Amino acid sequence: MTSPIPPRRQRRATDPGEFEDPLKNYDAPEYADDLEASLAEHALSDLRSTPVTTVAPDATVGQAIKTMADLDVGSVLVVENERLIGILSQRDVLRRVARKYEEVKDKPIREFMTRKPVKVYDTEPAAKALHMMAVHRVRHIPIVDVDDKVVGVLGPRRVTEYLQQHFKTER
Repeated sequence: MTSPIPPRRQRRATDPGEFEDPLKNYDAPEYADDLEASLAEHALSDLRSTPVTTVAPDATVGQAIKTMADLDVGSVLVVENERLIGILSQRDVLRRVARKYEEVKDKPIREFMTRKPVKVYDTEPAAKALHMMAVHRVRHIPIVDVDDKVVGVLGPRRVTEYLQQHFKTER
């Protein structure tokens, strides 16, 4: 038995001079607190997401790991022609490099990086970055501009700094 095809919707004929404001019934959202408002309303460009540590895709695994250790960062963004092409995180090092470090330390990072990493745009709200980090189970998320050029990276330290701005500690 076949299901009936629903009838096609008829578009309402409108008078060319008639304008109906789609926002006339819009109510501004109400937030429970400043943190919720900030997460929803502030763009990622408002967060401290720099400096950013970048490496070229031809940098060696050893160079990338040394950079991470020297700068005490949990990831390096792999950039080619000013565009994000990958990320090498602590997790990548543990999963893909650690057991065979001596044999791969002189190989290019492009062989071990996470390609096409999850990213967010600097115009998106902070909540989007936190959501993407949780859903994709990543600790570091690159922030790019509309031209896909790296402008920042958000990681656990910077998230904590952001959250601390909204909590008053009592001592």
